[in-house]
Amino acid sequence: MKNSLSYIVCQMVVSILIVVSITSIPTNLHVSISAQLEPPQPLSLNDIFNKVENSVVQITRSIPPPPFTVPSTEREENLTSLGSGFVYDNEGHIVTNNHVVANASTVDITFIDGNRYTANVTGRDVYSDLAVLKIIENFTEGELAAPLILGNSSELKVGDEVVAIGNPFGLEGSMTTGIISQTNRLLPIQGAGFSVPNAIQTDTLINPGNSGGPLLNMKAQVIGVNSAGIFPSGIGFAIPSNAVSRIIPMLIKTGNYTHPWLGITGITLTSDLAQREGLERNFKGVLVDTIVKHSPADTAGINGSITDQYGDRVGGDVITAVDGKPVIRMEDLISYLETQKSVGDNMILTVTKDGKVTEKEMTIGQRPTPPPSYLSNPP
Repeated sequence: MKNSLSYIVCQMVVSILIVVSITSIPTNLHVSISAQLEPPQPLSLNDIFNKVENSVVQITRSIPPPPFTVPSTEREENLTSLGSGFVYDNEGHIVTNNHVVANASTVDITFIDGNRYTANVTGRDVYSDLAVLKIIENFTEGELAAPLILGNSSELKVGDEVVAIGNPFGLEGSMTTGIISQTNRLLPIQGAGFSVPNAIQTDTLINPGNSGGPLLNMKAQVIGVNSAGIFPSGIGFAIPSNAVSRIIPMLIKTGNYTHPWLGITGITLTSDLAQREGLERNFKGVLVDTIVKHSPADTAGINGSITDQYGDRVGGDVITAVDGKPVIRMEDLISYLETQKSVGDNMILTVTKDGKVTEKEMTIGQRPTPPPSYLSNPP
Protein backbone atom coordinates (compact mmCIF):
# COMPACT_ATOMS: atom_id res chain seq x y z
CA MET A 1 0.00 0.00 0.00
CA LYS A 2 2.85 2.35 0.91
CA ASN A 3 4.64 1.66 -2.37
CA SER A 4 1.44 2.26 -4.31
CA LEU A 5 0.90 5.56 -2.52
CA SER A 6 4.47 6.62 -3.29
CA TYR A 7 3.95 5.74 -6.95
CA ILE A 8 0.79 7.82 -7.12
CA VAL A 9 2.51 10.78 -5.44
CA CYS A 10 5.41 10.56 -7.92
CA GLN A 11 3.01 10.48 -10.86
CA MET A 12 1.23 13.55 -9.49
CA VAL A 13 4.54 15.39 -9.10
CA VAL A 14 5.57 14.52 -12.65
CA SER A 15 2.19 15.67 -13.97
CA ILE A 16 2.46 18.94 -12.06
CA LEU A 17 5.97 19.50 -13.44
CA ILE A 18 4.77 18.85 -16.98
CA VAL A 19 1.88 21.28 -16.55
CA VAL A 20 4.20 23.90 -15.08
CA SER A 21 6.68 23.39 -17.94
CA ILE A 22 4.01 23.77 -20.60
CA THR A 23 2.32 26.77 -19.03
CA SER A 24 5.65 28.47 -18.47
CA ILE A 25 6.54 28.60 -22.21
CA PRO A 26 6.85 32.28 -23.16
CA THR A 27 3.86 33.51 -25.11
CA ASN A 28 6.08 35.19 -27.69
CA LEU A 29 7.63 31.79 -28.53
CA HIS A 30 4.17 30.39 -29.17
CA VAL A 31 3.36 33.27 -31.47
CA SER A 32 6.66 32.76 -33.31
CA ILE A 33 5.99 29.05 -33.85
CA SER A 34 2.44 29.73 -35.03
CA ALA A 35 3.65 32.39 -37.46
CA GLN A 36 6.13 29.95 -38.99
CA LEU A 37 3.49 27.26 -39.45
CA GLU A 38 0.81 29.50 -40.93
CA PRO A 39 1.12 30.05 -44.72
CA PRO A 40 0.98 33.61 -46.06
CA GLN A 41 -2.58 34.87 -46.37
CA PRO A 42 -4.03 36.47 -49.53
CA LEU A 43 -3.63 40.23 -49.62
CA SER A 44 -5.76 43.00 -51.08
CA LEU A 45 -4.64 44.58 -54.34
CA ASN A 46 -3.65 47.75 -52.46
CA ASP A 47 -1.55 45.75 -50.00
CA ILE A 48 0.18 43.85 -52.79
CA PHE A 49 1.11 47.04 -54.63
CA ASN A 50 2.31 48.78 -51.48
CA LYS A 51 4.36 45.73 -50.52
CA VAL A 52 6.26 45.37 -53.80
CA GLU A 53 6.23 48.74 -55.59
CA ASN A 54 9.61 49.82 -54.22
CA SER A 55 11.21 46.57 -55.44
CA VAL A 56 10.09 46.94 -59.07
CA VAL A 57 12.41 48.99 -61.30
CA GLN A 58 12.44 50.61 -64.71
CA ILE A 59 15.29 49.55 -66.98
CA THR A 60 16.55 51.96 -69.63
CA ARG A 61 18.81 50.82 -72.44
CA SER A 62 20.40 53.19 -74.95
CA ILE A 63 19.93 52.33 -78.61
CA PRO A 64 22.66 53.66 -80.92
CA PRO A 65 21.51 55.18 -84.22
CA PRO A 66 21.79 52.94 -87.28
CA PRO A 67 25.23 53.03 -88.94
CA PHE A 68 25.92 55.35 -91.85
CA THR A 69 23.04 57.66 -90.96
CA VAL A 70 23.05 61.26 -89.83
CA PRO A 71 20.57 61.93 -86.98
CA SER A 72 18.16 64.66 -88.05
CA THR A 73 16.90 65.50 -84.59
CA GLU A 74 18.05 65.24 -81.01
CA ARG A 75 15.22 62.76 -80.44
CA GLU A 76 16.79 60.37 -82.93
CA GLU A 77 20.20 60.80 -81.31
CA ASN A 78 19.01 59.58 -77.93
CA LEU A 79 16.82 56.57 -78.64
CA THR A 80 16.16 54.37 -75.61
CA SER A 81 14.37 51.13 -74.90
CA LEU A 82 12.37 50.73 -71.69
CA GLY A 83 11.53 47.63 -69.68
CA SER A 84 10.97 46.45 -66.14
CA GLY A 85 12.71 44.29 -63.56
CA PHE A 86 12.66 43.48 -59.86
CA VAL A 87 15.08 43.19 -56.94
CA TYR A 88 16.29 39.58 -56.61
CA ASP A 89 18.60 39.74 -53.57
CA ASN A 90 20.35 42.09 -51.14
CA GLU A 91 23.52 42.17 -53.26
CA GLY A 92 22.07 44.43 -55.95
CA HIS A 93 20.96 41.79 -58.46
CA ILE A 94 17.96 42.63 -60.66
CA VAL A 95 15.99 40.07 -62.70
CA THR A 96 14.52 41.00 -66.08
CA ASN A 97 14.02 39.62 -69.60
CA ASN A 98 16.89 38.97 -71.94
CA HIS A 99 15.18 40.92 -74.71
CA VAL A 100 14.94 43.97 -72.42
CA VAL A 101 18.73 44.27 -72.16
CA ALA A 102 19.42 42.85 -75.66
CA ASN A 103 23.11 43.31 -76.51
CA ALA A 104 23.82 45.99 -73.90
CA SER A 105 26.61 45.53 -71.35
CA THR A 106 25.30 48.22 -68.98
CA VAL A 107 21.83 49.69 -68.39
CA ASP A 108 20.25 52.29 -66.14
CA ILE A 109 18.03 51.25 -63.22
CA THR A 110 15.41 53.61 -61.80
CA PHE A 111 13.43 52.89 -58.62
CA ILE A 112 9.99 54.33 -58.04
CA ASP A 113 11.41 56.81 -55.52
CA GLY A 114 13.52 58.29 -58.33
CA ASN A 115 16.88 56.84 -57.26
CA ARG A 116 18.95 55.87 -60.30
CA TYR A 117 21.84 53.42 -60.62
CA THR A 118 24.01 51.91 -63.33
CA ALA A 119 23.97 48.12 -63.62
CA ASN A 120 26.08 45.59 -65.49
CA VAL A 121 24.44 42.78 -67.43
CA THR A 122 25.85 39.90 -65.35
CA GLY A 123 24.30 37.03 -67.27
CA ARG A 124 21.73 36.32 -69.94
CA ASP A 125 19.93 33.29 -71.33
CA VAL A 126 18.22 33.78 -74.67
CA TYR A 127 16.49 30.39 -74.46
CA SER A 128 14.54 31.29 -71.31
CA ASP A 129 14.40 35.03 -72.09
CA LEU A 130 15.90 35.75 -68.66
CA ALA A 131 18.75 38.07 -67.68
CA VAL A 132 20.28 39.22 -64.40
CA LEU A 133 21.80 42.62 -63.73
CA LYS A 134 24.13 43.81 -60.96
CA ILE A 135 24.08 47.37 -59.66
CA ILE A 136 27.71 48.52 -59.77
CA GLU A 137 27.40 51.78 -57.85
CA ASN A 138 28.00 51.83 -54.12
CA PHE A 139 24.91 51.50 -51.98
CA THR A 140 24.61 51.07 -48.24
CA GLU A 141 22.93 48.05 -46.68
CA GLY A 142 19.20 48.63 -46.57
CA GLU A 143 19.30 51.37 -49.19
CA LEU A 144 17.74 49.17 -51.84
CA ALA A 145 14.21 47.85 -51.51
CA ALA A 146 13.65 44.35 -50.16
CA PRO A 147 14.04 41.43 -52.61
CA LEU A 148 10.77 39.97 -53.83
CA ILE A 149 9.90 36.45 -52.72
CA LEU A 150 9.70 33.73 -55.38
CA GLY A 151 6.61 31.52 -55.30
CA ASN A 152 6.12 28.02 -56.71
CA SER A 153 4.78 28.30 -60.26
CA SER A 154 4.01 24.56 -60.39
CA GLU A 155 1.20 25.15 -57.90
CA LEU A 156 -0.67 27.55 -60.20
CA LYS A 157 -4.16 26.64 -61.30
CA VAL A 158 -6.36 28.05 -64.04
CA GLY A 159 -8.48 30.82 -62.55
CA ASP A 160 -5.96 31.92 -59.90
CA GLU A 161 -5.87 35.71 -59.56
CA VAL A 162 -2.58 37.40 -60.50
CA VAL A 163 -1.12 40.89 -60.60
CA ALA A 164 1.43 42.40 -63.00
CA ILE A 165 3.50 45.42 -61.95
CA GLY A 166 5.83 47.27 -64.27
CA ASN A 167 6.34 50.28 -66.50
CA PRO A 168 4.14 49.93 -69.61
CA PHE A 169 5.01 52.57 -72.22
CA GLY A 170 7.31 54.14 -69.62
CA LEU A 171 4.44 54.78 -67.17
CA GLU A 172 6.25 53.80 -63.99
CA GLY A 173 4.68 51.83 -61.20
CA SER A 174 1.62 50.59 -63.09
CA MET A 175 -0.46 47.61 -61.97
CA THR A 176 -2.83 45.39 -63.96
CA THR A 177 -4.80 42.39 -62.74
CA GLY A 178 -6.22 39.22 -64.23
CA ILE A 179 -6.23 35.45 -63.87
CA ILE A 180 -4.15 32.48 -64.91
CA SER A 181 -5.62 31.47 -68.27
CA GLN A 182 -3.49 28.33 -68.62
CA THR A 183 -0.11 26.88 -67.65
CA ASN A 184 2.51 24.73 -69.40
CA ARG A 185 2.42 26.70 -72.64
CA LEU A 186 5.28 26.63 -75.12
CA LEU A 187 6.54 30.16 -75.76
CA PRO A 188 8.62 30.27 -78.98
CA ILE A 189 11.73 32.45 -79.04
CA GLN A 190 11.61 34.35 -82.34
CA GLY A 191 14.26 33.13 -84.76
CA ALA A 192 15.99 30.86 -82.22
CA GLY A 193 14.20 27.64 -83.14
CA PHE A 194 13.48 26.83 -79.48
CA SER A 195 10.64 27.47 -77.04
CA VAL A 196 10.38 28.31 -73.35
CA PRO A 197 8.53 25.43 -71.64
CA ASN A 198 5.91 25.75 -68.90
CA ALA A 199 5.15 29.38 -69.78
CA ILE A 200 2.21 30.99 -67.98
CA GLN A 201 -0.69 32.34 -70.03
CA THR A 202 -2.65 35.17 -68.43
CA ASP A 203 -5.27 37.73 -69.42
CA THR A 204 -3.43 40.31 -67.33
CA LEU A 205 -2.39 43.12 -69.67
CA ILE A 206 1.30 42.81 -70.60
CA ASN A 207 2.09 45.96 -72.58
CA PRO A 208 5.44 47.10 -74.03
CA GLY A 209 7.53 48.17 -71.04
CA ASN A 210 6.01 45.53 -68.75
CA SER A 211 8.57 43.00 -69.98
CA GLY A 212 10.83 41.82 -67.18
CA GLY A 213 8.48 42.89 -64.39
CA PRO A 214 6.97 40.48 -61.86
CA LEU A 215 3.75 38.51 -62.20
CA LEU A 216 2.55 38.05 -58.62
CA ASN A 217 0.04 35.85 -56.84
CA MET A 218 -2.30 37.22 -54.18
CA LYS A 219 0.36 36.63 -51.50
CA ALA A 220 2.73 39.07 -53.26
CA GLN A 221 5.01 36.23 -54.34
CA VAL A 222 6.62 36.28 -57.79
CA ILE A 223 5.22 33.39 -59.82
CA GLY A 224 6.42 34.61 -63.20
CA VAL A 225 8.43 37.18 -65.16
CA ASN A 226 6.25 39.02 -67.68
CA SER A 227 7.67 38.44 -71.12
CA ALA A 228 5.26 38.88 -74.02
CA GLY A 229 1.82 40.12 -74.99
CA ILE A 230 -0.31 39.47 -78.04
CA PHE A 231 -2.14 42.53 -79.31
CA PRO A 232 -4.95 43.39 -79.54
CA SER A 233 -6.15 40.07 -78.09
CA GLY A 234 -5.00 40.82 -74.54
CA ILE A 235 -3.18 37.51 -74.08
CA GLY A 236 0.00 37.71 -72.00
CA PHE A 237 2.78 35.25 -71.25
CA ALA A 238 5.25 34.99 -68.38
CA ILE A 239 8.36 32.91 -67.69
CA PRO A 240 7.55 30.66 -64.67
CA SER A 241 9.18 31.41 -61.32
CA ASN A 242 10.54 27.86 -61.08
CA ALA A 243 12.65 28.62 -64.17
CA VAL A 244 13.89 31.76 -62.40
CA SER A 245 14.86 29.68 -59.33
CA ARG A 246 16.75 27.23 -61.53
CA ILE A 247 18.43 29.57 -64.02
CA ILE A 248 19.16 32.90 -62.28
CA PRO A 249 21.62 31.49 -59.66
CA MET A 250 23.66 29.99 -62.50
CA LEU A 251 23.58 33.25 -64.46
CA ILE A 252 24.89 35.05 -61.37
CA LYS A 253 27.62 32.45 -60.91
CA THR A 254 28.80 31.86 -64.49
CA GLY A 255 27.01 34.36 -66.72
CA ASN A 256 25.24 31.69 -68.77
CA TYR A 257 23.03 28.62 -68.45
CA THR A 258 23.51 25.28 -70.20
CA HIS A 259 20.32 23.74 -71.59
CA PRO A 260 19.91 20.03 -72.38
CA TRP A 261 19.43 19.17 -76.06
CA LEU A 262 18.28 16.23 -78.18
CA GLY A 263 18.57 17.70 -81.68
CA ILE A 264 15.05 17.09 -82.98
CA THR A 265 12.03 19.07 -84.06
CA GLY A 266 8.61 17.54 -83.67
CA ILE A 267 4.90 18.13 -83.61
CA THR A 268 2.05 16.84 -81.48
CA LEU A 269 0.07 14.18 -83.32
CA THR A 270 -3.28 15.21 -84.76
CA SER A 271 -5.93 12.89 -86.18
CA ASP A 272 -4.78 13.68 -89.72
CA LEU A 273 -1.11 13.05 -88.91
CA ALA A 274 -1.94 9.82 -87.10
CA GLN A 275 -3.92 8.49 -90.05
CA ARG A 276 -1.18 9.56 -92.45
CA GLU A 277 1.26 7.43 -90.44
CA GLY A 278 -1.13 4.45 -90.40
CA LEU A 279 -2.07 4.90 -86.74
CA GLU A 280 -5.44 5.12 -85.02
CA ARG A 281 -7.03 8.57 -85.03
CA ASN A 282 -6.69 8.89 -81.24
CA PHE A 283 -3.09 7.67 -81.11
CA LYS A 284 -1.12 10.01 -78.80
CA GLY A 285 2.48 11.10 -79.13
CA VAL A 286 4.95 13.42 -80.86
CA LEU A 287 5.86 12.97 -84.51
CA VAL A 288 9.57 13.59 -85.14
CA ASP A 289 10.05 15.93 -88.09
CA THR A 290 13.75 16.78 -88.46
CA ILE A 291 16.99 15.51 -86.92
CA VAL A 292 20.20 17.51 -86.49
CA LYS A 293 23.14 15.61 -87.92
CA HIS A 294 25.44 14.10 -85.24
CA SER A 295 23.03 15.20 -82.49
CA PRO A 296 22.14 12.89 -79.55
CA ALA A 297 18.92 11.88 -81.33
CA ASP A 298 20.81 11.14 -84.54
CA THR A 299 23.38 9.03 -82.70
CA ALA A 300 20.60 7.10 -80.96
CA GLY A 301 18.96 6.23 -84.28
CA ILE A 302 15.84 8.41 -84.05
CA ASN A 303 14.23 8.82 -87.49
CA GLY A 304 12.85 12.09 -88.82
CA SER A 305 10.26 12.56 -91.54
CA ILE A 306 11.17 12.56 -95.22
CA THR A 307 9.65 14.33 -98.21
CA ASP A 308 8.14 11.97 -100.78
CA GLN A 309 7.86 12.57 -104.52
CA TYR A 310 4.60 14.46 -103.98
CA GLY A 311 6.19 16.94 -101.56
CA ASP A 312 4.48 15.46 -98.49
CA ARG A 313 6.32 14.86 -95.21
CA VAL A 314 5.97 11.21 -94.10
CA GLY A 315 7.58 8.47 -92.06
CA GLY A 316 9.00 9.97 -88.84
CA ASP A 317 9.25 8.14 -85.51
CA VAL A 318 6.42 8.80 -83.07
CA ILE A 319 7.64 9.37 -79.50
CA THR A 320 5.12 7.97 -77.00
CA ALA A 321 7.11 7.99 -73.75
CA VAL A 322 10.27 9.36 -72.15
CA ASP A 323 11.89 7.33 -69.37
CA GLY A 324 8.63 5.42 -69.12
CA LYS A 325 6.47 8.53 -68.71
CA PRO A 326 3.75 9.10 -71.35
CA VAL A 327 4.31 11.83 -73.93
CA ILE A 328 1.06 13.25 -75.30
CA ARG A 329 2.16 16.68 -76.53
CA MET A 330 5.42 18.28 -77.60
CA GLU A 331 5.15 20.36 -74.42
CA ASP A 332 5.49 17.17 -72.34
CA LEU A 333 8.79 16.22 -73.97
CA ILE A 334 10.33 19.69 -73.81
CA SER A 335 9.21 20.30 -70.22
CA TYR A 336 10.58 16.95 -69.01
CA LEU A 337 13.89 17.51 -70.78
CA GLU A 338 14.28 21.06 -69.43
CA THR A 339 13.20 20.50 -65.83
CA GLN A 340 14.24 16.90 -65.11
CA LYS A 341 17.41 16.36 -67.13
CA SER A 342 20.89 17.84 -67.47
CA VAL A 343 23.65 17.67 -70.06
CA GLY A 344 25.34 14.25 -69.89
CA ASP A 345 22.31 12.42 -68.46
CA ASN A 346 20.94 9.34 -70.19
CA MET A 347 17.37 9.23 -71.42
CA ILE A 348 15.21 6.54 -73.01
CA LEU A 349 12.66 7.41 -75.69
CA THR A 350 9.90 4.95 -76.53
CA VAL A 351 9.07 5.29 -80.22
CA THR A 352 6.60 3.75 -82.65
CA LYS A 353 7.35 3.30 -86.35
CA ASP A 354 5.68 1.04 -88.90
CA GLY A 355 3.73 -0.67 -86.14
CA LYS A 356 6.84 -1.56 -84.12
CA VAL A 357 7.57 -0.20 -80.63
CA THR A 358 11.23 0.23 -79.66
CA GLU A 359 13.21 1.94 -76.89
CA LYS A 360 16.15 4.09 -77.86
CA GLU A 361 18.66 5.29 -75.28
CA MET A 362 20.67 8.44 -75.74
CA THR A 363 23.06 10.71 -73.87
CA ILE A 364 21.71 14.25 -73.63
CA GLY A 365 23.83 16.93 -75.26
CA GLN A 366 24.28 20.66 -74.81
CA ARG A 367 22.07 23.06 -76.72
CA PRO A 368 24.14 25.01 -79.30
CA THR A 369 25.00 28.63 -78.57
CA PRO A 370 22.73 30.97 -80.54
CA PRO A 371 24.17 33.51 -82.98
CA PRO A 372 24.48 37.07 -81.56
CA SER A 373 21.55 38.19 -83.72
CA TYR A 374 19.20 36.11 -81.55
CA LEU A 375 20.16 37.84 -78.32
CA SER A 376 17.66 40.68 -78.68
CA ASN A 377 14.74 38.70 -80.09
CA PRO A 378 11.66 38.69 -77.83
CA PRO A 379 9.32 35.69 -77.64
